[in-house]
Amino acid sequence: MNASIKPSKVVVIGGGIFGVSTAVHLARLGVRTVLVNNGPLANGASGRSLAWLNSARKRTEAYHRLRLAGIDRYRTLAVRNPDAPWLRFNGGLTWDADDASNEIAEVFDYERELGYHAQWLSPERIAGVTAGVDASTVTRQGAIFNPGEGWVDLPSLIGVLAQEYRTLGGEIVTDAGRATVDVESGRARGVITADGMRRDADAVLLAAGGDVPAIVAEVGQHIGDATPVALLVRTKPIRHPLKAVLNTPRVAIRPTPNGGFALDSAWSEEEVSVRPDGSYEIRQSTLEGLLREASRVLEGNPALEVEDYGVGLKPIPGDGEPVFGELPSIPGYFVAFSHSGATLGLIAGELLADEIGTGRRHQLLADFRPERFSASRR
Repeated sequence: MNASIKPSKVVVIGGGIFGVSTAVHLARLGVRTVLVNNGPLANGASGRSLAWLNSARKRTEAYHRLRLAGIDRYRTLAVRNPDAPWLRFNGGLTWDADDASNEIAEVFDYERELGYHAQWLSPERIAGVTAGVDASTVTRQGAIFNPGEGWVDLPSLIGVLAQEYRTLGGEIVTDAGRATVDVESGRARGVITADGMRRDADAVLLAAGGDVPAIVAEVGQHIGDATPVALLVRTKPIRHPLKAVLNTPRVAIRPTPNGGFALDSAWSEEEVSVRPDGSYEIRQSTLEGLLREASRVLEGNPALEVEDYGVGLKPIPGDGEPVFGELPSIPGYFVAFSHSGATLGLIAGELLADEIGTGRRHQLLADFRPERFSASRR
């Protein structure tokens, strides 16, 4: 850790879950904090996330531990907000395609060995465990139900955290345009917003979603980047019994606070086109295809209609693992760049705020430092 004293002021760039979570945790520690964003809060990846809270399937042991800690923080939050429509733990149901890629049996054994709560279900048993699924669409290898999983509506959570942050004296600057980190004499000294205004700081956290690798490259730092374009479709509210998150071969589905569904898939992301001016083109056939795939796996095959959709960058580091912590050669310059922002949002903010505020590195983040990319580059 390069910081040696508690900072008197921190600037956070980014109004998504990593930025807002870290800002409120810093404010709880008594650190004067300013959060700047290029638009309204949750206008980036956090506003179009499926936001499935999980540590399902296979990943490294360190990543699994971090995700479990993330879920733990949400469970505490759920107890404190038992009636919140934006946070639910009704489990997750997953099945794979009926082809050589099907790993359900292998994944079930893997999760059981880890002690991750998992039930293997044949199609005919699903209705007795979790409602709202058309079991005839589940492949013959069966499905895995993870009772401890859930979902969160990140814009709602960000609003709750932002309210607490302001109550604690935190400052939020929205519509600030693209902000840059001011590095002088080899360390972060503050932030300059698009209007030329400078905000001095002892430490800066860059939590700008998919833009993080490009922004750190401006000061000669490298973070591997595999960020794709993502599409999330939200449907109009309907009366339907589904409460769990579904992850199926052709569509992922979770309930929304207003009674609709949020939908995404790998194939629909691939159909998004990027125009020469950087804007996105979404075909009507893609939206209709997502609705059709969702209806097919839902009990009663309901007619679904698009309420709105979001499209933009989905932050994914080059090796798929999170990137959290201080840049190795620029004291006071911290980054947060990761997929699974929902699951990690609360724990990452807590640990980053503690590292910024105290100068102590957390062992939970040891495998996710940005210096791993610098070392591999050398």
